[in-house]
Amino acid sequence: MRSPQWKIYTAEGEYVASTKHTEGASLLMDLYGEGSTIRYDHRKIVWTEGVDGNAAQSYDSTAELIRTRLYGGTLIKIGESK
Repeated sequence: MRSPQWKIYTAEGEYVASTKHTEGASLLMDLYGEGSTIRYDHRKIVWTEGVDGNAAQSYDSTAELIRTRLYGGTLIKIGESK
């Protein structure tokens, strides 16, 4: 069985959770707050709380932006800036 693909990191870069669905990841953004990130398999940042918005306000919008970044080629590698 494969581990969940969505990884949650605090603003300080600490890995704290993983989820199977973007909705769960969005909920955790509210818990960990501004600067926390959703990453695809630890490597790619697909959402930064406070920069991209408030994930818990719209799970659909968050999921749509994540899909666009993941499949549209606008991902940020760890260590890069926007």
